[in-house]
Amino acid sequence: MTLIPKRLLFKYEPKFRFLLFQFYKGDNFKCIVCNGKLKKFIRLNDGDKLCPNCGSISRTRRLLNIINTHFLKDGISLLDFSPSRSIYRFFKKIPTINYVSTDFSGSFLSDYKYDIKKLSIENNKFDLIICYHILEHIDDDIKAMNELYRVLKKNGNCIIQTPFNDGDIQEDLSVMNAMGRLEKYGQEDHFRIYSIDGLKNRLTQSGFIVKIEEFSDSDNNRFGFHTNEKVILCTKL
Repeated sequence: MTLIPKRLLFKYEPKFRFLLFQFYKGDNFKCIVCNGKLKKFIRLNDGDKLCPNCGSISRTRRLLNIINTHFLKDGISLLDFSPSRSIYRFFKKIPTINYVSTDFSGSFLSDYKYDIKKLSIENNKFDLIICYHILEHIDDDIKAMNELYRVLKKNGNCIIQTPFNDGDIQEDLSVMNAMGRLEKYGQEDHFRIYSIDGLKNRLTQSGFIVKIEEFSDSDNNRFGFHTNEKVILCTKL
């Protein structure tokens, strides 16, 4: 049980991290989320790299790099599902975009609590949607994909990532208890493990034009990106 309420942890986290950051200042690496210059990232047990200043992890930095390079411009409307705290704070500081964050579980910083399978949002609302590590948590992912397509504007884009495996999608919706899902998919709240082609096919059936972006970087790259990573870019034509 946490002694400090979550809302207070969220509120004071930047101050705690600023103190931690003083021990990691340097010129070897740079976090593109907070622009902190580091002598090193914090290496987590799973091999991921954490920024001590803003708390971003590798996939978050890659995501922001994609958005900054290809999609970020004044006036866009952006819908973000269960955002990381570092991404939430980054976009909240930009007054020239309409940033809408949602988290159905209540575990993340967010402004709304939308059900991704039945969004209380009008058609053709958003220029850009971030759906990062969400779909594997949804029992009826086809409904969710259809809703993403519906609320996206024409020529809008949706950036999607999930854990990926080789071969076919691993999915058995008869496994409904947490322990069964943990054993089958490696996490209690996952309903499947996608293959990259399997997810692409489902998104295509929902109407999206789908492009798979593959990235490869050295383990010691300056921005702390994953060495190998796949991201799905979807467009509504």
